[in-house]
Amino acid sequence: MLALAQPCEAKIVYTPAHRVIRQNSNFGLDLNHDGRTDFRLGFRYKLYTSGTNESIFVSPAPGNEVEGAVGRREEFLAAAFRRGAKIPNRYRFAAAQARMAFFCAGSFCPDASGLYSGNWINVNNRYLGLKFKIHGQTHYGWARLSIQGAYFRFTGTLTGYAYETIPGKAIVAGQTKSPDDIVEGPDAALTAPTREPATLGALALGAPALSIWRREERAS
Repeated sequence: MLALAQPCEAKIVYTPAHRVIRQNSNFGLDLNHDGRTDFRLGFRYKLYTSGTNESIFVSPAPGNEVEGAVGRREEFLAAAFRRGAKIPNRYRFAAAQARMAFFCAGSFCPDASGLYSGNWINVNNRYLGLKFKIHGQTHYGWARLSIQGAYFRFTGTLTGYAYETIPGKAIVAGQTKSPDDIVEGPDAALTAPTREPATLGALALGAPALSIWRREERAS
């Protein structure tokens, strides 16, 4: 039975993308390609006679969560991880809509001169930490985005996303392959050959055969 038991193999499922999130649009992110939206990335833009506000955000589907922290104004701000960060990280996960980049200007804003908030303002290739459910089990993943611009000119671009297939297993931001999927390069063929043991037949012949085996080994 032990011989027949198969180990549970970890696997990273990575999907490259190039999706521009424009004003007053949104995109349904389906991490595991099961036809259901796990997270929604959106860009909300409103223009008033006395000002404007614009917000790029991520909204989890029921049961899913985004990693981040509560900001000074009690809004939940999505963390913007660098490549190599571990997910889950030291921040908390929340099921609430998470603000990524926000700008507000006008008399109705807390700061009429212009208010910015969020961790995703003018960043390239940062990573969202995501927690979602597959058949009731928790999985971790990431989504890579760049957000550029300022007053009236935010632009968000999704460039890829991935998740770990093993429930509860952490993932590294930017990781697209599991260690078992990595194939060694040509240098692996340059390693020293393994020392071959003497055969039973050679040992039975005694010292002369052993001497011949050693000369052949040195020649090889």
